[in-house]
Amino acid sequence: MPRLATALNGHVSGCLSACLLSLALALPTAQADDAPLFSADGYRLTQYRSPTPPSVEHATTLDTPALQALLKREPRTRLVDVYRRTFLNGQFVEDEKHRNLPGSLWLANTGNGVLEPQWQAYFADNLARLTEGDARRALVFYCRSDCWLSWNAIRRAHALGYSSLYWYRDGIDAWEQAGLPLQDAQPQPLP
Repeated sequence: MPRLATALNGHVSGCLSACLLSLALALPTAQADDAPLFSADGYRLTQYRSPTPPSVEHATTLDTPALQALLKREPRTRLVDVYRRTFLNGQFVEDEKHRNLPGSLWLANTGNGVLEPQWQAYFADNLARLTEGDARRALVFYCRSDCWLSWNAIRRAHALGYSSLYWYRDGIDAWEQAGLPLQDAQPQPLP
């Protein structure tokens, strides 16, 4: 009987150790899930590919027919793709092929919730060049459907003083589903 008790005690102890190890491994994940979704100044920080609200403050939300009508009515409208791209050692890494709406400027990573100064300058400088310094020039921001990156970029463009802002909320996915052409894209280089 003492042998059985010792064996059972060893088995329970082993199971308990395994359970505690599993719990310890799970805790960092649980803590990461508790990270705030938004910064103090209102930018989305995580889970960029998740359901988005129907609108964003300071912008008009567009569906595909409304975007086509805007482009026809206001041909000086500028399209800005903010889809993310891996950036290592001062260069964008082509980890996947990307296609966007014809005539777009791809300002990769500028929809992130926090921008380091070099990325903020990249965003501001490219918007100034794209609009020829006209803060009233219509700008349409997009990425993919259920993507907070373009939502963040609109807020950031508004903070820079741009006033004619549009959000193509369903982005590349909706354009493609409508059978409209896409172009191969490369991000605007970071100086």
